[in-house]
Amino acid sequence: MKDLTSRFSSKPLFTSDELPHYERCLLELFHQLDTPERTGRPGRPRAPAMVPHDDLAYATVHKTRQNGRVVKVERRIVFGDTDRVEHRLQDSPSSTINTAFVERTNLDWRLWDAHLVRKALTFARNLRWLYAKFAICIAVYNFVRAHESLSRGPDRVFRPTTPAMAAGVTDRPWTVSELLASKQLCQ
Repeated sequence: MKDLTSRFSSKPLFTSDELPHYERCLLELFHQLDTPERTGRPGRPRAPAMVPHDDLAYATVHKTRQNGRVVKVERRIVFGDTDRVEHRLQDSPSSTINTAFVERTNLDWRLWDAHLVRKALTFARNLRWLYAKFAICIAVYNFVRAHESLSRGPDRVFRPTTPAMAAGVTDRPWTVSELLASKQLCQ
């Protein structure tokens, strides 16, 4: 999260399932300390409280399942107000609070790397190598692999387009050889 937050100029809308670690992590990254005034009474003073930044927007999605099927989806705003969340949704490809994009990305990574699969016999013996392999997967995903949703224009003709091309970073899909030989990505 620290690496991610160093890369954007304004805070996006954060969404997740209800895992409590996300809320704590975002609060630790985007907070100011509110120090209570001293009371003058004996004893230890109260500890400062972490107050989220005013421009932080974070919402969760709770899915209720019955017999393995989702029967109800509830959305809750954790940090920020409804107007701020709605404004950030206008700037996103989605029109509602959901976890579809991150879930799809997690599925892609689990398909590409056996060490990230749930309940598997594979395990990464060295975290450094896992990070390196994962960096290559991300680079291939963004620079080499053409994405169907980006490659079809209004005329429905397929023109191979990668996320790096859509972002204006490059003008063509790279080959794996070009990717591995690139010194720009190593910086």
